[in-house]
Amino acid sequence: MMSTPLTKATPGSERPSLKAGARMLYLLPLVISIAAVLTACGKDEAAAGKGGPGGGGMPPANVGVVTVGQQAVALQTELPGRVEALRTAQVRARVNGVVLKRLFTEGSEVKAGQALFLIDPAPYQAQFDSANANLAKAQANEAQAAAQAARNKPLADAKAISQQEYITSVATAKAAAADVAAAKAAVVQAKLSLDYAHVYAPISGRIGRALVTEGALVGASDATQLALIQQVSSVYVNFTQSANEVQAMRRALAAGQLRSAGANAAQVEVVGDDGTVYPRTGKLLFTDLSVDPTSGQVTLRAEVPNPDGLLLPGQYVRVRVAQAELPSAVLLPQQAVTRGSTGDTVLVVGPDNKPAPRKVKIGNAIGNQWVVLDGLKPGEKVIADGFQKMFVPGAPVNPVPFNPASAASGAASGAAPAASGAASR
Repeated sequence: MMSTPLTKATPGSERPSLKAGARMLYLLPLVISIAAVLTACGKDEAAAGKGGPGGGGMPPANVGVVTVGQQAVALQTELPGRVEALRTAQVRARVNGVVLKRLFTEGSEVKAGQALFLIDPAPYQAQFDSANANLAKAQANEAQAAAQAARNKPLADAKAISQQEYITSVATAKAAAADVAAAKAAVVQAKLSLDYAHVYAPISGRIGRALVTEGALVGASDATQLALIQQVSSVYVNFTQSANEVQAMRRALAAGQLRSAGANAAQVEVVGDDGTVYPRTGKLLFTDLSVDPTSGQVTLRAEVPNPDGLLLPGQYVRVRVAQAELPSAVLLPQQAVTRGSTGDTVLVVGPDNKPAPRKVKIGNAIGNQWVVLDGLKPGEKVIADGFQKMFVPGAPVNPVPFNPASAASGAASGAAPAASGAASR
């Protein structure tokens, strides 16, 4: 049985009402979904606002902190220097001639008095033989003149010969003795020239390459250099420091801001170009008393043991020398300090465990640490590790003692997955 509508629809009004109803049915699920999302977001914000583990928020991040403490720190100055051999000898020719033999191995250790070169000795052997012959002749003449003077003495006393004749015989004997002395000197000179034909090492040390070869003509007039010997078992390191820095340090010492480094003041460390510290320390020998007028620098010299021959003459190095000491200084790991154009800053954990930036004054570097001159007080906690865990600036953190070993291993382990991830990509 069909029911009769109470009102009669007018023609054309039934189709629009059906379309509007269809639209409402289509939009109803979308409106319900949006309302559900907004409700969930509101709950999350409320939970996050409560904070803490009990409230469902993120726990404070663990950060490694260093507790500020004061200690005596030696101020090391790093200066450029140059290595110099302890002793150097230039082997040169002392006679003219042709080099017949080289009697050493290039680059080897030689002893003082060891034969190095042989220059043709034949001409000097002939001169030596001639000098000996002249000496024998002079000695024969001396003997004859002396005998004649001895015979003339009683004759002169007996008035058998004139006094003038006796005086002449005595003078002839003395002249013959002088000729003998001259002949002996000529023999010595000839022997020296003969010996100089054999070139010996003047000192012990390491000899370099030969500067002449067999068959080369060398001369004494230009003192031809044959080789170079250097003693490098210990070496000198010459370095310079600004005269202004020296004066400033002396004024600070006089004012009590610094104190003498004591026994360490005479010790120096040598650092290579690659940053490697030489395993043996040297000692400071002297500081020059004058200032170079062209550069305003003061020259210093240190002696460093070099039994392994790692330091080579002429090599440029860096020299660290402790010239003074801060009686109460603060040391921080270098990774705890942020350096920028506007200054140096650190993050200090306050009583509420909230980190806050603090400007500090940085001095010298000692190893992997900075010397902090101003800006921190004893007992304060400075963040040195865990910066990457602090997602929200100013949020509370959980300070734990800084462990350099674990920080280094964590950085290495973090770098390895990143590298493997990059390789997989």
